[in-house]
Amino acid sequence: MMIFRFAAAAMLAATVSTCAAFSNNLLSSSRHVAIKKPSTSSLYMGPPIDPSAPATELFGEGSRKYRRTVYTHNEWVKHRSSDRFVNNISTLLYSGIYKNIGKEVLATTSVAAFVWVWNMLVGGYEDFSGVMHDPLISSKLATAVGLPLTIFTTLSPSLGLLLVFRTNTSYNRWDEARKFWGLNINHTRDLNRMATAWYGNDSSPGSLSAPKDTARAIDPKEREYLLGQVSLFTWAFVRSMKRHLSPPGEDEEDFIAELKSSRLTPEQADAIISATHRPNRALYDLSVAIEKLPMHFMRKNEINKNLSIFEDTLGGSERLLSSPVPLFYSRHTARFISVWLLFLPFALYSQFGDSWNHIMMIPATALISLFLFGIEELATQLEEPFTILPMQGFCDKIGANCNEIVGWAGQDKFELPEESMEQLGMRSKLDFEEANRSVTVDAKKANEASVIDVTKVESVIKERDTTQSSVSELVSGAGNMEQIILAIQSEKDDLASKLEEANEKLRAAEAAKEKLIGNVEAAIAEKDSIRTEMSKMESEQTAKLFELSAVIEQHNDRITALTSELDTLKSNHDYTMSQMENVKIERDTLQVRVDELLSGSTSAQEVLAALGAEKEALSAQLEDAISQLKAKDEEISGLAGKVESLLNDLSALKSEKVRGHVKDETQLELERPEIKMENDWKKTRPRKSLRKLVGRCLSFRFN
Repeated sequence: MMIFRFAAAAMLAATVSTCAAFSNNLLSSSRHVAIKKPSTSSLYMGPPIDPSAPATELFGEGSRKYRRTVYTHNEWVKHRSSDRFVNNISTLLYSGIYKNIGKEVLATTSVAAFVWVWNMLVGGYEDFSGVMHDPLISSKLATAVGLPLTIFTTLSPSLGLLLVFRTNTSYNRWDEARKFWGLNINHTRDLNRMATAWYGNDSSPGSLSAPKDTARAIDPKEREYLLGQVSLFTWAFVRSMKRHLSPPGEDEEDFIAELKSSRLTPEQADAIISATHRPNRALYDLSVAIEKLPMHFMRKNEINKNLSIFEDTLGGSERLLSSPVPLFYSRHTARFISVWLLFLPFALYSQFGDSWNHIMMIPATALISLFLFGIEELATQLEEPFTILPMQGFCDKIGANCNEIVGWAGQDKFELPEESMEQLGMRSKLDFEEANRSVTVDAKKANEASVIDVTKVESVIKERDTTQSSVSELVSGAGNMEQIILAIQSEKDDLASKLEEANEKLRAAEAAKEKLIGNVEAAIAEKDSIRTEMSKMESEQTAKLFELSAVIEQHNDRITALTSELDTLKSNHDYTMSQMENVKIERDTLQVRVDELLSGSTSAQEVLAALGAEKEALSAQLEDAISQLKAKDEEISGLAGKVESLLNDLSALKSEKVRGHVKDETQLELERPEIKMENDWKKTRPRKSLRKLVGRCLSFRFN
């Protein structure tokens, strides 16, 4: 038996060491295995090919630079390959994400191994031949450890929501950063395209004048230099933005070397390098370069709109770099998943009872920890997107595109082909004819307006002449003035009489109004008196209701007293019946004694005489009890009659109460809560008391 125990202990120790070695392999596999990848292109994503590279370049912060990939058609074909599942599983041990979480997986696997070993030590174990052995530790304090799985199934949805939100938020941050750089690529092309196409054109946008009229002599060398400055400072801005968003130790030396080796002068390069905010300095230099271009100011304004977009992308990128996902959310998620996975082996132990000594619980815990910790690690790696975006590739692409665009011909000569000159001449001729027609139409409209004004003046003159003739007629007909005055006087008298009639009608209306007001006041007074009477009637009815309630209360008290008397009579009746039973028992006892005496005594005559005397005494007592019962029965009958009379009185009182009501009982209850409570009491208590009293009377009589 001891040999088997030592063998089991050795087996358990070997299992623990195997788990530790598995986790150490995750952490240090790069130092033992050379990574072989088929692809060595510049777009390769993964750890370095060189097996002698330091371990810090294989996972963690050092491996982020190898995740900056840009896809072309060949990469997309490989990405969609049907062998992608096999390839991804075969490189499981070389994943940088899984290597970053090696310590966490080791911790949860160690807990699982401890649970497995401890439960075998205190609960017994099964050897390889299938024989169960007693536990190696036998103590009341040493018991098997475990937790119910319900706890973890209950918390699983919450953990899933936390992880989903975490990964979605991190991916949205990465996607937003990638869109900012997409805007940079698009608008750098747009800026250089407009600068190249509009160079040397001083006319405003939309002008139809010939370019020769506003053209200036273009020096090819000056054009090449000025447009080259625009292209160069465009690249300097995006390169400064890339350095601004990258770690200093990774990109500072390369940034300085690239600026000094470019076409920038030493003064220009030093100005950007020594600036506190390098992207802003590069944008300022780009604005100055655009301002030096020989073109109309409206065209320059259109070009400068792209610089405002550059400011927006730069500010948005700084926002993403300086503002992570709220730390309390990230920390709570990490704590939640860590505690959940550390305690998971305690619940999984009983679920793997079909395996040998529950051993499959250990690899299951390791896999679950690997995948769940991997999701959280994935979100953390995506949260800061700039160190995994191929920003250097974006900058090189922007520089190459801008240099190509400014190298195109542009408008260095304003001579047009002969056909174009003829078309321009025809167009100018058509424009002149159209302008001539419009001027003619405007002149006609002005002439018509002047004719209308002359007509108005003539009509005014005619009105003046008519007025003068009317005045002359009035002056010539002054003899008829008296007749006119008389006519006006008669009209005045008529108006006075009509005014008097109107005043009389107004006075009649005022009188009618006063009468109507008196009627209204009388109606209001009558209404008030009716209200007073109704209030008085209501108070009388209320007093009457209270009186009826008092009478009902008195009757209820009488009913209660009668009920108590009935209870007393019933108790007396029961006592009398018990006495009768005792008398019967004594009579039977005496009869037995008589029989005994008759059978075994010589003086039977004397005994019979004594018993006869006792029997007569008992019979007298029995007759007295019967007479008392009859008297009680008569009293009960009298009480029943009284109860019936009380019931009749209550019915009469109720009918009198109903006849005396003025208002509806429901309205009275709504207006006076105390009456409603009284009515509720009347509906319940008297009826229940009467029913109880009558039932007791009837049951007593029947008994």
